[in-house]
Amino acid sequence: MNILFVMYDQLRFDYLSCAGHPTLQTPHFDRVAKMGVRFTKAYVQSPICGASRMSYYTGRYVSSHGAQWNGFPLRVGEITLGDHLRQAGMACWLLGKTHMKADAKGMARLGLSPDSVIGARQAECGFDAWARDDGLWGQGPDGFYDAKRSPYNEYLKSKGYDGENPWADYANAGVEGDQMASGWMFENADKPANIREEDSETPWLTSQAIDFINQAKGPWCAHVSFIKPHWPYIVPAPYHAMYGTEDIQPVQRDDRELENPHPVLAAYHDIKVADAFRKQEVRDKVIPAYMGLIKQCDDQLGRLLDHLEATDRMKDTMIVLTSDHGDYLGDHWLGEKDFFHEASVKVPMIIYDPRAEADATRGSTCDALVEAIDVAATCVDAAGGDVADHILEGRSLLPWLHGKCPKNWRQVVISEYDYSATPRAAALGVCPRDARMFMVFDGRWKLIHFEGGFRPMLFDLQCDPDEFVDLGDDPAYAGEIAVMYEHLAAWGRRMSQRVTMSDADIDANRGRSARKGILPFLVDGSEVPDALTEKYRGPVRQDYTPD
Repeated sequence: MNILFVMYDQLRFDYLSCAGHPTLQTPHFDRVAKMGVRFTKAYVQSPICGASRMSYYTGRYVSSHGAQWNGFPLRVGEITLGDHLRQAGMACWLLGKTHMKADAKGMARLGLSPDSVIGARQAECGFDAWARDDGLWGQGPDGFYDAKRSPYNEYLKSKGYDGENPWADYANAGVEGDQMASGWMFENADKPANIREEDSETPWLTSQAIDFINQAKGPWCAHVSFIKPHWPYIVPAPYHAMYGTEDIQPVQRDDRELENPHPVLAAYHDIKVADAFRKQEVRDKVIPAYMGLIKQCDDQLGRLLDHLEATDRMKDTMIVLTSDHGDYLGDHWLGEKDFFHEASVKVPMIIYDPRAEADATRGSTCDALVEAIDVAATCVDAAGGDVADHILEGRSLLPWLHGKCPKNWRQVVISEYDYSATPRAAALGVCPRDARMFMVFDGRWKLIHFEGGFRPMLFDLQCDPDEFVDLGDDPAYAGEIAVMYEHLAAWGRRMSQRVTMSDADIDANRGRSARKGILPFLVDGSEVPDALTEKYRGPVRQDYTPD
């Protein structure tokens, strides 16, 4: 079997028609949902691109793999999805974005050349790269944001788009008179990108995926990782005009959220993107463009599905659709992601298993608490490998796909966020080690813990599904807070760093030293079988003791 692991960047869980969006129709996402299972309570391990993706790729919590922010290197030697799959006999390829930074110091320390097979995999999150393109080719006074070569930019140049950076000049800019209208400015979000639609980012990567599939010999896993609908919020025609202000859903925010807010939340209210999304004119331009980007993603997903059907590969290809985090779009007086409301930390998760064992669940939804780290374990399980649960902290979702309820399924989901690299830490006077927060959610109660001496936040999503009322400083909820802290403490005590020895290894090794002659603490030897003391019994061959 093959695995098509598709990730969309910054795609909200509720911006799909199968998830209930009333005006944005996504028939191809819906098509996969009808073939498989849509998980309705899927949460990422961090609401920021890099840390979230490293959790997807390692199957481990953020505090386990340590790459806690964009640009924080994933330490050399961290075992990844590609490592697990190759051990199970499955190739693992990257097409698109990872947002991963290589641990150059660690590689140099171990003498790993990035030109070697092992070094290249270390530098690419364990994947073999078919077309690595992180998709943010910003350029300013100090040069490019990303110094790597952009295969997408090279493609645009081959198509006749001029200049050093056609990604910025054409794919992510419109036209105003005779001037570029950059997609970096929200005011330009309603303009069509100045590019032929078939040359824009999402179709380009889809074509790369089709080319990969055409030449691939199984079994393979292809991680197709789209940059969109992530900002810049600008999309080519005809998608720029498919939606208007009448398609925008009411903003989910309440004045109560601004009344004596938690200090950390207040710091996030007081930033540029939050201020922008408080303006209705910004939402009126950005959200239709965001919806157009999603519609284009859906159409290109349709291209991929049609190709699988036409080449008779649908019957032996598992499909995973998900996102690295959501997008506030003005909800809770916020923009972007970076906090733990549902709009940010909850993601779409749809999985199609082509095997007969999954027939009973096709077209169903699953309300179990699911974490992003479950994807790696699921892929390894689907590939026929052993899920190394001393390394992989997620759990396989195959039982749910096959109509079974796994024993002792998790009671809570955990997400972490390290904001030490942001101006919020300095504004709050929090040192880098304390600029961290944790979410624990049991399906009803959502606790957010902050290091640095701040009180917690608490939401009751049963009575307050919009998460408008913070109960964290209400003494009446001390009991609920204590229970959630117990969950967080139990998670904090997990065994997470013993990655070189499995429980089975330990069980198998227990007592082996005795069979190799290590026999401490015996009184007369009768405590153990004679075979263990045989080498230590018998006549003296030479006597060197003093007379």
